[in-house]
Amino acid sequence: MPMSPRSGSTRSFARRRAPAQRPVSRTTAEVLARFADGPQSGVFTDGSCSGNPGPGGWGVVYVRDGEVVQQLHGHDPDTTNNRMELTAIIEGLRLLPAGRDAEVVPVFSDSRLVVDTLTKWAAGWERLGWRRSTGPVANVELVREAYALARERPNAHIQWIRAHDGSLWNEYADALATAYLRPEV
Repeated sequence: MPMSPRSGSTRSFARRRAPAQRPVSRTTAEVLARFADGPQSGVFTDGSCSGNPGPGGWGVVYVRDGEVVQQLHGHDPDTTNNRMELTAIIEGLRLLPAGRDAEVVPVFSDSRLVVDTLTKWAAGWERLGWRRSTGPVANVELVREAYALARERPNAHIQWIRAHDGSLWNEYADALATAYLRPEV
């Protein structure tokens, strides 16, 4: 068997095809023209970063029955992806009224870290004085703010949605989060 120059072994290897590259960022108009699947109501949030750390952005779209109720986006010239994901969910939760009498609204994030932070871990960290058993909580000021907003909005059901699988409004939130990379939103 021929030697692989990469591995130095005598095993043969199959060359893997590179995954198809998605565009660096799509405009919201391109997203609307291309995608239709996924949930049609809820708050969809996303964060992005070009380099990590580096410049980043966040985006939020609140949709009811396929119609945009409100959308927001912003950027930071020096940030991390996790900070932008947390900022996005904070801004998304702020769009919803507080209290138990409010409408039940799903709040989607494609960041498992953000979803697990708010639905599984933050309560324990709060009991420990905003520390993890292994040390400090990263981005604690954003985590605390997001958790407080989520607790004030018990009818905001925070849930994970798969990234870049063709879900219209998650792709739209991504387009808002990456708007800082292009001249057109």
